Amino acid sequence: MPNQRPILGLRLAPRRFSFLLVLLGFFALFTLLFTLPGSIPTGPSLSKSIADHKISIPKYKDKLSSSILNPFRPASHKPPEQKNSTYGGSSWYSNWNWRSPFSSSITLDENRSLLPPLKDRAPIYCYYDTTAQRDKATGEADSALLLTWRRAWWAQGFKPIILSPAEAMNNPLYDELQRLDVEPAFKKEMMRWLAWENMGGGLLAHNLLLPMAAHQHPSLSFLRRGEYPGLTRWEGLDNALFAGPKAQIAAAITQALRTPQKKAPKDIIVAVTADTFHVDPSREALAYYDTATTEKNYPKVAEEMTASREKGLKSLNALINFHLHNTWQDAFSNGIAVLKPMPSHTTHMIEPAWDLATRLAICSDSPMPASCPPNIEKCTPCVSSHPMKITTPARYRNTTGLYTIGTVPHPYTLRTMDTQRETLDIAFVRREIKRRDEWLYLVFQEVLGTGISGSVRVVRFKDAVAGEYATSHSLWLTAEREGPPHDVDWWFGFAIPANGTDDGKSETPVPGPERRPKPDHDPADGPVPTDDDLSREPHLLSRAREVFRSKVDGDVRVRGAIEAWNLADTEAWRFARAFLARSRVERAKWEEEESRYAGGVGTEAGTGKTGSSWLRWGDDDDDDEKDED
Repeated sequence: MPNQRPILGLRLAPRRFSFLLVLLGFFALFTLLFTLPGSIPTGPSLSKSIADHKISIPKYKDKLSSSILNPFRPASHKPPEQKNSTYGGSSWYSNWNWRSPFSSSITLDENRSLLPPLKDRAPIYCYYDTTAQRDKATGEADSALLLTWRRAWWAQGFKPIILSPAEAMNNPLYDELQRLDVEPAFKKEMMRWLAWENMGGGLLAHNLLLPMAAHQHPSLSFLRRGEYPGLTRWEGLDNALFAGPKAQIAAAITQALRTPQKKAPKDIIVAVTADTFHVDPSREALAYYDTATTEKNYPKVAEEMTASREKGLKSLNALINFHLHNTWQDAFSNGIAVLKPMPSHTTHMIEPAWDLATRLAICSDSPMPASCPPNIEKCTPCVSSHPMKITTPARYRNTTGLYTIGTVPHPYTLRTMDTQRETLDIAFVRREIKRRDEWLYLVFQEVLGTGISGSVRVVRFKDAVAGEYATSHSLWLTAEREGPPHDVDWWFGFAIPANGTDDGKSETPVPGPERRPKPDHDPADGPVPTDDDLSREPHLLSRAREVFRSKVDGDVRVRGAIEAWNLADTEAWRFARAFLARSRVERAKWEEEESRYAGGVGTEAGTGKTGSSWLRWGDDDDDDEKDED
């Protein structure tokens, strides 16, 4: 006989007992929803409120709340697609709400990343006389030097533009200048100014004036703002740099052309009154390689320039590039950190980042390796036998003097490398993944601790990628690319050495690497992977890249399941991928436009190389189409 439960002295069968509980549950629910007042006041009005209360049904007060958790949020259209907002499988939308944890809350598209608006680049102009007679070799050497100038200013946040006599001829004062009987040097100087005034003002620089300081230097920050209320020149730089608005530039040109002089002037500074310019004494961030400086500080280059202009220009170009590279190295005295959050199984995955760090750590070729830039009297010249320190920490550190190169993997790639499994399935995602968003958790564990949600970590990651001065202190690649971008030189502002294996140390010639001394291991970099793990990593990474590009339904489902299980890691991967892609689109579009002016000087095509970087960028686009989701 089944047991009966006594309730209030009565014994009920199990079925009747269950039925009674259901009735009690319905009664309690009905009481809560329809009989209790919406709010119970306190104080003397309590009894009155109970007597006068009316039955009310709870209502959702704010149906137009912008929260994505609002179930009554009305459907809306996606934001319109912006110009030049796709590349290599990535798409993005520039908006001031880019720090939102998940881009889809704004873009309404899971594959569309929310990026910060592009910063306006202050234009800086340089004049190049395309009518002067030059042989082909000298013209290519000139173009290579102009390319170095453009690359250095671009990396510092400017828009370098090369002007020619074509812009000067569009100025209404051009005909008046041609009728004057003046010195050739003064005429050339005025052609610079006519071309500059025709462009509306801004910055006018000599092609031998380069930014030689850290990105956050106050002088460079001032110039980047693009606000120049008065006509300004810099003390000790002669006519190498001017800044000013269009109206004051036009007034200075008119004064120089129409004011009689006791003797023929050779530059505009002499041709105008002393109060025309404001003289700025701060020039610490600018290096000017004029003839006097070269003869004084770099006699070897000056001798080569005297013997052969072509060889001299090449030697000067190599010297400038060496100084730009060395200045960058001095800015990061703590070395380069190549992030490796899972050290046992990600050695091959971070190999492109490691190779790039090795190339950045060594010395560029230079005709005078022990020399310093003209604006830095005491520097630390690069020595091949003592390159920059490279570490592979598992955690991100926001440290002054430390440059970070990160490799952001797709969650599928990360799980493949970590578990050493060739194939993953839905069951694995549900049962074996113990921690969601593990890459962000490990990378920012030291900065944020352990009790932080993935949405907070991804916002911190976005600041590390695209925050103020972030681009000058870090570079974030994706693991699915087989190497860094071809145009990575423009990210740093100098030509990076192609070979990063020469450290200036001699080794005994032996048949194989087994007798070579292994590099010292820093315990802070984590455990050393075993030889067996290292041998398996290339195949696993290749397999993960295949699945990532696959259109097979099974692969797409597994990939989607892992993305849904690691929303923050997926958001970080898409953000880093789109941010780097947009920077390449910005530069390539600008280079394509500028290559049509001044005969294409200052472009890679103008240096005698086969194909321009724009063509290589288009080739990359074809390669990256394989990366589409």
